Amino acid sequence: MTTPTDSQRMEKIVSLCKRRGFIFQSSEIYGGLNGAWDYGPLGVELKRNLKNYWWRVMVHERDDVVGMDGAILTHPEVLRASGHVEGFSDPMIDCRSCKAHLRIDQLIDKKGVKQCPNCGGKDLTEARQFNLMFETHLGAAADESSIAYLRPETAQSIFVQFKNILEVSRKKLPFGIAQIGKAFRNEINPRNFTFRSREFEQMELEYFCRAEEGMQLLDYWLKERLKFYENIGIPREKLHAREVPDDERAFYSKGTYDIEYDFPFGRQELEGVAYRTDYDLSQHQKASGKSLEYFDEETKQRFVPHVVEPSAGVDRTVLALICEAYAEDQAPDEKGKMEARVVLRFHPRMAPIKCGVFPLLKNNEQLVAKAKEIVDLLRPHMTVFYDGSGAIGRRYRRQDEIGTPFGVTIDFETLGEKDASLRDTVTLRDRDSMKQERVAIKDLPSILRDRIA
Repeated sequence: MTTPTDSQRMEKIVSLCKRRGFIFQSSEIYGGLNGAWDYGPLGVELKRNLKNYWWRVMVHERDDVVGMDGAILTHPEVLRASGHVEGFSDPMIDCRSCKAHLRIDQLIDKKGVKQCPNCGGKDLTEARQFNLMFETHLGAAADESSIAYLRPETAQSIFVQFKNILEVSRKKLPFGIAQIGKAFRNEINPRNFTFRSREFEQMELEYFCRAEEGMQLLDYWLKERLKFYENIGIPREKLHAREVPDDERAFYSKGTYDIEYDFPFGRQELEGVAYRTDYDLSQHQKASGKSLEYFDEETKQRFVPHVVEPSAGVDRTVLALICEAYAEDQAPDEKGKMEARVVLRFHPRMAPIKCGVFPLLKNNEQLVAKAKEIVDLLRPHMTVFYDGSGAIGRRYRRQDEIGTPFGVTIDFETLGEKDASLRDTVTLRDRDSMKQERVAIKDLPSILRDRIA
């Protein structure tokens, strides 16, 4: 199924990301580094919220998963055993007209004739394999003996540390090893903003099991991962579980699902959930000569475990969160007149800033002092932003545009000047409904924690 694209919406999202400090082009003042991105003050908070929640759900809330953090530099024998050195490549074609380097799947087919998507040219080279790994050298000598690679995925460090982690964690099958970390692929043509990049981050789980449990656990993890996306604010109707057909699956996989999302540039993969059988551990056991078997104390059997792998892209999920949150609607201004507003409707647990704090007037010492007391009260519990500049409506709009779900306004009623019963209360505003309610300052931390969790 082809998903309609919306290039105008995507252009607005990219513009907002730069304007408000979510994502910048890496090395922009030098013309930019293609396929690499820097996350600004808001982007890094959004990214951290996503990773922290993934870790909470996948590791802290379970007793059958432990974590690790592997090195980025990878021994060449690890990637030779896994098949990356020989087989981690994409077919590449050059357009002789505009000199573009293209993956075969990027070509446009018009009446059976392949054309360049950039210039429409038909003068294309023959396809050739292009290895996607970044090669580097360790130490002073830059020869074949010093070759290492920047890891193309985080999974292999989990497999080669399997036995160490099994021994220290004392886990029984089934159990998992989780990791969040950077990976690098020399993409032929990075595109769609941060969706396809040369440097990216993965959230990966290798869940080890017995062979007879593999297919059942594949379906289990698919359901768990779909639930995760719904819990961070991506609706189920925008998510699609595509069962990868036999001719597209890796040869060692007995089953794979792609979890896809409807981006403005089309339906694309967020995460793969694959049953990788015992391929990886068996390959490393054979290549290293070291046993990676599991000993079952009940049956007294030794065997190489199978594994189910849910592997998600951090950057792709951050982009999906921003795309899903972006909205334009109407809101009343200071005089009650309706005006257009841009709002990011992040789920509160993902929002970079949870609460904005606003004194009604910036030049009133009592209001400012009380506002800063509230900032100090909330800061141990959540990210807070103090804003005392401009009309209160403008301040609301600024926070709406960066996705802050709650706003607290300190006014003269807080000081008890009009009604003593309202002393030490504030106005709590909801970003999406724009409804306001009066709450006691002392109750703010618990109220906001409940709504963010």
